[in-house]
Amino acid sequence: MISRETLLTSLEQILEPNKIKDYCPNGLQVEGNGQIKKIVTGVTASQALIDAAIAANADALLVHHGYFWKGENQTITSLKHKRIKSLLMADINLIAYHLPLDIHPTLGNNAQLAKRFGISNIQGLEIGNPVSVAVKGEFETPQTVAQLTASITQSLDRAPLVEGNANKAIRTVAWCSGGGQSFIEMAGEQGIDAFISGEVSEQTIHLAREYNMAFFAAGHHATERYGVKALGEFVAKELGVDVEFIDIDNPA
Repeated sequence: MISRETLLTSLEQILEPNKIKDYCPNGLQVEGNGQIKKIVTGVTASQALIDAAIAANADALLVHHGYFWKGENQTITSLKHKRIKSLLMADINLIAYHLPLDIHPTLGNNAQLAKRFGISNIQGLEIGNPVSVAVKGEFETPQTVAQLTASITQSLDRAPLVEGNANKAIRTVAWCSGGGQSFIEMAGEQGIDAFISGEVSEQTIHLAREYNMAFFAAGHHATERYGVKALGEFVAKELGVDVEFIDIDNPA
């Protein structure tokens, strides 16, 4: 058992949320039990994940996508009321880290994707920004679009949407997990061979074609599954608390 304060202090030290401006509050979003025996981790604090955390007797729910996003309706009604009521009734802490978890150099979503895809020499895509959300790197041995498609499918257990000639060789690659498709233009301007994101917009395909880049949309959920899982495993090892990752599948 650890205290909530011990957990939050550790997470703040690991993720350093003050280093980046975000669209939501990072850290404790809904206060629950002051003592924590069990943590459930997952991608999004949906009702399904909350119900699973309650069934697992969790004292804390640690997620990538929490609540209170910039620009959303601030009233606690309807589905938001049901979710927050469920957390409060079960005395479960909701803890969320968004961009700090995307960009962490070892535990983050982008770092975990690089590990899975075999990308090395990782640098920020945003030149001059020490906390670049999007990143770039390279393959030691060039891959074709077809080979990278197979690697992504196997690594994420999900076939990506692909734009590009199957035989095109890829040496340099840029990527941003989740809804990071807008960074494709920055990658194109730097002459990078391929770009990977979670989502795709209508204009993304035109940009990929005009920059002669390969593009892969591998799923928002699929590309952001592994950061929070790695964070939970790190917390379990460092703090000696029981942590369980629960994956609520989402095809988006």
